[in-house]
Amino acid sequence: MKNVFKKIIVVIITWQAKLIIAKYHPKIIAITGSVGKTSTKDAIFTVLSKFKIVRKSEKSFNSEIGLPLTILGSPNGWNDPFVWFENILHGFSLILLNKKYPEYLILEIGVGKPGDIKKNVTPWLKPNVVIITSFPDKPVHVEFFGSVEKIVEEKTALVHSLRKDGILMLNHDDDKVYSLHEKFNFRTISFGMQDNSTYRAIYPTYLYEEHNGIKVPNGINFKLEYNGNTFPVMLPNILGTHNIGQALVAIACACELGCDLLESVKAVSEYITPPSRLSLIEGINNSIIIDDTYNSSPVALHAAIEVLKDLKGKRKIAVLGDMLELGKYTEEEHHLAGEKIVGIADILVVVGPRAKFIAEGAIDKGFNQKEIYSFDSSKTTAKFLEGMIEKGDIILIKGSQGIRLEKAVEAIMEHKELRKKLLCRQDKEWKNR
Repeated sequence: MKNVFKKIIVVIITWQAKLIIAKYHPKIIAITGSVGKTSTKDAIFTVLSKFKIVRKSEKSFNSEIGLPLTILGSPNGWNDPFVWFENILHGFSLILLNKKYPEYLILEIGVGKPGDIKKNVTPWLKPNVVIITSFPDKPVHVEFFGSVEKIVEEKTALVHSLRKDGILMLNHDDDKVYSLHEKFNFRTISFGMQDNSTYRAIYPTYLYEEHNGIKVPNGINFKLEYNGNTFPVMLPNILGTHNIGQALVAIACACELGCDLLESVKAVSEYITPPSRLSLIEGINNSIIIDDTYNSSPVALHAAIEVLKDLKGKRKIAVLGDMLELGKYTEEEHHLAGEKIVGIADILVVVGPRAKFIAEGAIDKGFNQKEIYSFDSSKTTAKFLEGMIEKGDIILIKGSQGIRLEKAVEAIMEHKELRKKLLCRQDKEWKNR
């Protein structure tokens, strides 16, 4: 019954979304890729909202329901029919009445199964800008597609929906992504650290500050090269040099849409990564938590481990949960993550049945087996961490959504009253799962 109800809702709100776009003609920025969509969306919103009336997908709304909901500007009704009824009424009000509507929509377009873009998006969504972030060798969802190539094909289908006068923006640092410039005859803009990127970042450096005796990064600087000129860019709220790409594409997108370059550079300094994406949180006993619990994949996990490597503290503790939806790559990628943590973490905590391969990889590479702890759930992990964290510890916590390691972060954060602001999945529907 729930599936039937969901299908009816999807049909209605998608139909409404099409009519709303036809009526109000907003410019559409569509973002896809296997890594970095949400952060890119938020970075673009930070900059473009300084110049235009903008709406973005909220809370990773990137599904067949989330996309039309963003266009309607409505919340997810989950299993509440009254909320869905209100959403549908709101959609009709936008169609029948003349209301104020955003000039720009920034839409995150994700996939969970074959056809999510080809069948559900490209037939009706006609973006003005398409941005592709990254196609890693071992992406999530691969178990539902059978191969990396099929995932790339599905996500690349979004380019076919681009308007003839639209802009294709590609990550120059990802060969799979940048190769698309040879396959499509659109105006193409690239961003990255490669020499001939249209918008290029050079000389990235960390800024540090002292916090409870721990030297922690509190931002990144880099220089932007564009059109023969160089501009300093400050990112005081960002952790992880891999996030420079999000800042680059935000500046690039704003400029290509006619916004002032210097003002765009200034605006991007206000960008803050979404909750639980390499967020620094004050922990119990004067510790520091690196909260990266929103989700996990091989590329994202390796980036988080690099951040842990850059920090200096009394002990480094890596709490790593299962990476889901990797299919045939599951054992291999977890094993490689374990190998990578050797020489960086002093204590390794693995959570979930797949994470045992992380422990095996670490042991095979020489990690002290006495400093490895294994748990089945975030609840038992939280209890363990509460009893062993000491002053000056740095704790990296990361896992896929299904492992729910944000519960472990909540247990050991110093200011639990800030959990709704700082942590992911704090809605009532998530808390009850």
